[in-house]
Amino acid sequence: MAERVQQPPAKRLCCRPGYSTTCRQGQRAGGTVCGGSGSGQGGSSKTQSPESLLDIAARKVAEKWPFQRVEERFERIPEPVQRRIVYWSFPRSEREICMYSSFNTGGEESASSGENVDETRLPFRRGIALLESGCVDNVLQVGFHLSGTVTEPATTSEPEMVCSVAISFDRCKITSVTCGCGNKDIFYCAHVVALSLYRVRRPEQVKLHLPISETLFQMNRDQLQKFVQYLITVHHTEVLPTAQKLADEILSQNSEINQVHGAPDPTAGASVDDENCWHLDEEQVQEQVKLFLSQGGYHGSGKQLNLLFSKVREMLKMRDSNGARMLTLITEQFMADPRLALWRQQGTTMTDKYRQLWDELGALWMCIVLNPHCKPEQKAAWLRQLKKWNSVDVCPLEDGNHGNELPNLTNALPQGAHGNQDLGTRPHRTVFTRAIEACDLHWQDSHLQHIINDDLYTNYCYHDNTENSLFDSRGWPLWHEHVPTACARVDALRSHGYPREALRLAIAIINTLRRQQQKQLELFRNHKKDLLHKGVTSITNLEGWVGHPLDPIGTLFSTLMETGRGYEDSSQGGFLDFSASTMSSSKHSELHLFPSTRRFLEEGESYLALAVETALMGLGQQRIMPDGLYAQEKVCRNEEHLIAKLQEVDLDDTLVKIFRKQAVFLLEGGPYSGLGELIYRESVPMHTYAKYLFTCLLPHDAELAYKIALRAMRLPVLESSAPSGDMSRPHHIVSVVPNRYPRWFTLSHIESQQCELASTMLTAAKGDARKLETVLESIQKNIHSSSHIFKLAQDAFKIATLMDSLPDITLLKVSLELGLQVMRMTLSTLNWRRREMVRWLVTCATEVGVYALDSIMQSWFTLFTPTEATSIVATTVMSNSTIVRLHLDCHQQENLASSARTLALQCAMKDPQNCALSALTLCEKDHIAFETAYQIVLDAATTGMSYTQLFTIARYMEHRGYPMRAYKLATLAMVHLNLSYNQDTHPAINDVLWACALSHSLGKNELAAIIPLVVKSVKCATVLSDILRRCTLTTPGMVALHSRRNSGKLMSLDKAPLRQLLDATIGAYINTTHSRLTHISPRHYSEFIEFLSKARETFLMAHDGHIQFTQFIDNLKQIYKGKKKLMMLVRERFG
Repeated sequence: MAERVQQPPAKRLCCRPGYSTTCRQGQRAGGTVCGGSGSGQGGSSKTQSPESLLDIAARKVAEKWPFQRVEERFERIPEPVQRRIVYWSFPRSEREICMYSSFNTGGEESASSGENVDETRLPFRRGIALLESGCVDNVLQVGFHLSGTVTEPATTSEPEMVCSVAISFDRCKITSVTCGCGNKDIFYCAHVVALSLYRVRRPEQVKLHLPISETLFQMNRDQLQKFVQYLITVHHTEVLPTAQKLADEILSQNSEINQVHGAPDPTAGASVDDENCWHLDEEQVQEQVKLFLSQGGYHGSGKQLNLLFSKVREMLKMRDSNGARMLTLITEQFMADPRLALWRQQGTTMTDKYRQLWDELGALWMCIVLNPHCKPEQKAAWLRQLKKWNSVDVCPLEDGNHGNELPNLTNALPQGAHGNQDLGTRPHRTVFTRAIEACDLHWQDSHLQHIINDDLYTNYCYHDNTENSLFDSRGWPLWHEHVPTACARVDALRSHGYPREALRLAIAIINTLRRQQQKQLELFRNHKKDLLHKGVTSITNLEGWVGHPLDPIGTLFSTLMETGRGYEDSSQGGFLDFSASTMSSSKHSELHLFPSTRRFLEEGESYLALAVETALMGLGQQRIMPDGLYAQEKVCRNEEHLIAKLQEVDLDDTLVKIFRKQAVFLLEGGPYSGLGELIYRESVPMHTYAKYLFTCLLPHDAELAYKIALRAMRLPVLESSAPSGDMSRPHHIVSVVPNRYPRWFTLSHIESQQCELASTMLTAAKGDARKLETVLESIQKNIHSSSHIFKLAQDAFKIATLMDSLPDITLLKVSLELGLQVMRMTLSTLNWRRREMVRWLVTCATEVGVYALDSIMQSWFTLFTPTEATSIVATTVMSNSTIVRLHLDCHQQENLASSARTLALQCAMKDPQNCALSALTLCEKDHIAFETAYQIVLDAATTGMSYTQLFTIARYMEHRGYPMRAYKLATLAMVHLNLSYNQDTHPAINDVLWACALSHSLGKNELAAIIPLVVKSVKCATVLSDILRRCTLTTPGMVALHSRRNSGKLMSLDKAPLRQLLDATIGAYINTTHSRLTHISPRHYSEFIEFLSKARETFLMAHDGHIQFTQFIDNLKQIYKGKKKLMMLVRERFG
C-alpha cells in the first residue's frame, strides 16, 4: 500500500449533548483487555461456556451497523456494551487480510498463475513470521483504532527498524492503514499484517479502550487542561503550532470551528454515510497498472497484470465491493494506454498477450454486471461507465482487428430481447459490448430462480416436448438461453461466491444441450436422404462455443471439475487458517460437496464424467470460422486448451462409454456436428479434436476411432467443389452471415494439424495393409499441401524402417506413393525443397526395391525435370552405394544401368542444354549410347546450346581423350561468343584461351581454322594480344596428343593465319584507345599510358610496327590536342 505515516483524518464529529461533565467524573478512565469480562470467545479460560446474549448481539451490531447509528438510536449506551461492540468490530477472519496482502492465497490461484513466487517474501507470510518471532509490541486498541510497533530485525544489509503501525476499522473491515516503513504497494505491508494478525489471534493480549471522545467526556475542566498541556509537552515540536492555531480559532467566536457542533474523533468509528469497504489504495493500483502497461510485456508485466485480474476474481468470490472498484481503476489505466492511439494511427495490431488481457478485462466486467445481488443503481452506474469507455474511438474491438457483424446475441433470450438490429447501423462490437448488453439481463425469471436455488426442483408430470420446454422427459429442469450467455451466468455465480448455485445452473444447461443434441440427431435422421441428395448443409450456430469471448464450454467444464475435485469452498463465512499449508486434493477423488445436486446426474454418473461429456459436445460443434487473425487464433488456442484439460483426465470404463456415445453422435449428427456427413465450406476443421478422439478410442474401439479420424481429414475450404451451404436455417442467418470467403489466417496451422492427424493414423495402422490403404486414399484426397504430404511420406518412411524391427514393406509403399504424389504436385511449381524431395524419393525407392527404382526411371517425365532425372535420379541409381545397398547381381546391375542410360538420352533430347553433359557421363561405358549422346550435342549445338555449355562439354571431351571432338565443340562454341573491347575480365576468356591452345596443339590447320572465328568473336585487345603471344612461342602440333607431330618451324607473323590475328589485335588496340579517350577522366591518365605501352609491344611485333605506332601517336596528338595534360604525358613517354 501507499502507506503514510500521518494519521488519517477523523471520519465524523463526536459529542454527547445528553451527558453532563459531572455525571462521568466518578467513572474509571482506564481500559481493559479485549478478552476481559463478558468475552465469550476472546477469554483465555479453557472452560467452554455458552456465548452471552450481550456478545451475540454486539457481534451482529458490529458487523452490520455503523457506530454512529448505534449512538443515535440509543440515548445512553452502557460502557460494557460499547466495549463489546468495539471488540467485535475488528475483522475475525484472516482470509481477507491475506487477500489484501498477497497476490495469491496459496490455493488454485497460485497454481494457475504460473508465477514462481517465493512465498516467504509475500507480505502476508512475512507478517506471520514477524508475529511468530515476537516482533509486535505496544499493541493498543482505542475505539475503532488499533496501533502498535513492529520491529523489523536487522539483516546483513539493513539495520533494525521499528515501524509504527496504525489501523482503522469498521464493521469487521480494515478501512485505513498507515505504517512508518514508507512502503508503497497495492497490498498491505508485512507490518500491517503482523499487527492485524496479532489482534485476530491474540485478542486477549490487546488492551482495549473506548473511543478517545468517550474518555474525554469523563474528564472535568482541570483534567482536560492537564491532558492537553501534557500532550503538548510530550509532542511540543510536532503539535505546538497546530495547538496554538486551534486555540486561536476556538477563542474566536466567529471562527469556522465554532460553527460546527462537536469535534472529530479518529477512534470513534464510521459515520452513517461512510462506505463500508476494505482499505484499497486507489492511487497505488493506478500507478502499478500504469507501470506494468508501460513495460510493454517485458519483465513479467503480463503475468503481474494477470495476477491483478486474479485478485479481482478473488475479491468477487469474497463478495468484496472492492473487486469492482479495483477493476474500474485497472480499466481506466488500460483505456489511457497511449499505445492504443498509436496502434490505431499506424494501423497495426496489438500483441497477442496484450489482446488476451483485454479479453479478460471484458470477461470480468461481464461477471460484475451479472452479479445476482447487484443493486439497480449500482448496475446503472457501471452501465454508464461501460458506455463511456465503449464510445472512445481507440477502445479495442472484440474480435481483435475487424468489427464483428453479429447482432446482439447476449440478449437473444427467453427474457425478451432487442431482436436483430439493422446491419447497416450496428456499431462495431468492442470488448465491453457484451457487458453492456448483459446489463439488460436479470435474475427474476421464476424458472431460473428455482433452478439455482432448489435441489428438488423437478416436474415429473411435465409432458411438453416442444423445443423450449422447461423440463425434459425425466422431469429435470432445462434452461434455454443463448449458450454463451447462460454460461456467463454460471461464471458470474462462481465468481461471486455462489458455487452451489453455479453448479445447479450448469447441470441444467448441460442437460439442455444433451436434449438438443438428441433432438438434432433425430431431426437429421428424418431428413437425411433429402439433405444428402441436395448435398447441402446448414449452420445453426451464429457463434462457436469454442473460441468464444465468454468461453462457455470452458466455464461449464471448470465448474464441474472443480466441484468434482472439491476445489470450491462451501462455507463462505468459515475460518480458514492460511498460515498452514493448504490441503491437497487427490486428482481422482471426488469430494461431493453438494450431494443433493447429484439427483440431476445419470445413475453412476460423476461430475467428472459430465464435465468430459460437455467438453466433447462443445469441441464437436459445427461452427463457422470467424473473421480476423486474432479471432481465428483464439479458436485454435481455446480448442488446444480444452483438449489439454481433457488429457489430464485418466479414462476409465465410464468415460470410454461417453467417448463412444459422443463419437457416434458426432458422426451421425448431420449439420449440427463438425464431424457430420456434410459440413459448411467455412466450418472450423476438426483435425486437432479428431486426433485426440482417435488416440483415446483406438485402444477400445479401433473401427470407431478410424471412422472419426478419416471423417475429420477433410478440409472443404480448399476444395474447388465444396458444398455451397444452405443459409436458410435458421431464418435470420442470411442477414447476419453474408455469403463471403474470408481469409483463413490460420490456414497453415490448420493444415499442419491435418498432417498431424494423418501421421497419427499412419503410425497406428502400421502392419494393417487395409487400413494403410484407406489412410493413404484419405491423404491423397484431402491434403493439398505438397510440403505436408512430403512430411507424411517422411514420417511413414521413418516408422516403416525403425531400427528395432524389419522394414514394413506396406508402409514403405505408402511412403513411396506419397513421395510420388509430391513429385507430381511440385513438378511444375517452384519449391525450395525440391532437390531434397527428389533425393529422398530415390532413397525411399531404393528401400522398396530395384523394381521401384526402375519404375520411377521409366516414368521419369511425370515426376522429374530432365535435369533432376539425370543429375540426381540416374546418377544416384548408378552409384556404387545403391548397388551395394540392393545386393544386385551383374544382370540386375546391367538392367538398371540400361534404364538409366535410356533416361539420360531421353533427357538429353528434351533438354540438351542442361542434360547433355550428364548424359555423356552416364553413357560412358556403352559405346552406342555415348555416340548417341554426342550426336545429340552436335545437333543441339547450332541452335539451343550456349557457348558456356559447349565449352564445358568440349573440355569434358578432351579430358576423356577425344581432342578432335573437343576441338569441334570449341569451334561451335566460338560461333556463339562475342567479347567486346572492354570485357577484359569476361568469364569466357579462359575458355577462348583454352580453345586456342587446343587448336595450336592439334596443328597448323586446326589453328588456322579457329583464328578467323576468334577474330570475329573477340574484340578485346588484351585477349587477342595474349592469344597472339602464346601462338608465337611454340610450333603448332609440337605438344599434340597421340604423338602427332608437325614440322618444327615457328609460324610467321607475316603470313596467315597469324597475320590476320596480328592485324586484328592492332586494330582492336586502336579502336579501344579511341573508345577510352572519349570519356576519360584525369584520374585514369596513368592507367591509359600503361595501356598504350602494351599496345606498342603488339605494334612492334609487325615488321613495320614502329612506323605504324608513331603514326598512331601522332594522330592521337592531333585529334585530342584539347586534352593538354594527357597529351603532355603521351609525349613524355612516347615522343
